[in-house]
Amino acid sequence: MRCAERYRGFESSSLRHRTTRTARVRYTHRMNQRMRTKKIKPKALFVIAVTLSILTIGVVGADKKEAMKMILTSPDFHNNSIIPTKFTCQGEDVNPAFVINGIPEETKSMALIVDDPDAPGKTWVHWVVFDIPVIQKIDESSIPGKQGVNDFGVGDYRGPCPPSGTHRYFFKIYALDKILGLKEGISKEELEEAIKGHALDKAHLIGLYKKR
Repeated sequence: MRCAERYRGFESSSLRHRTTRTARVRYTHRMNQRMRTKKIKPKALFVIAVTLSILTIGVVGADKKEAMKMILTSPDFHNNSIIPTKFTCQGEDVNPAFVINGIPEETKSMALIVDDPDAPGKTWVHWVVFDIPVIQKIDESSIPGKQGVNDFGVGDYRGPCPPSGTHRYFFKIYALDKILGLKEGISKEELEEAIKGHALDKAHLIGLYKKR
């Protein structure tokens, strides 16, 4: 899941930052001791300043990279909250709007998959879209790119329609380094195979729904 990946990335990033900061603190401490015991030449002071600058840039650069992770949100519902009826089989059955932040600069196209892992028997596919232009917003009730086929046997979006209980619906966006150029009507599995090795980043949003 996206949250697990982000947690692992955060853990790794935090360890790297702590290690770098610790090295910088130790280096500064050693230099201060040297300066107390003997006079350091201007050339040595310059080297010290450059070294500290490099260590600082490394920490700031890592922080910036972590902050630029792609994020998918919707003005219609929050993550892990109930999807409004309008976007389900009990309403107008149109797709919600989405906002994508932190899209990598190298992105050439995007892909979107909507599925339900809580469906009985299999993960049920609700929407497959690819070759989406690099846009920060997907409008409500729109077709942002080429469409594959979902498990209802059609290409268009089909909203949540759980047979029983509350299901989770994953809206997954991928930033790709190429335009796939595939024909419409492909399956989710075919799209996932096509984007292997081309995903620059990905994000997801989880919505919940239970029939009323």
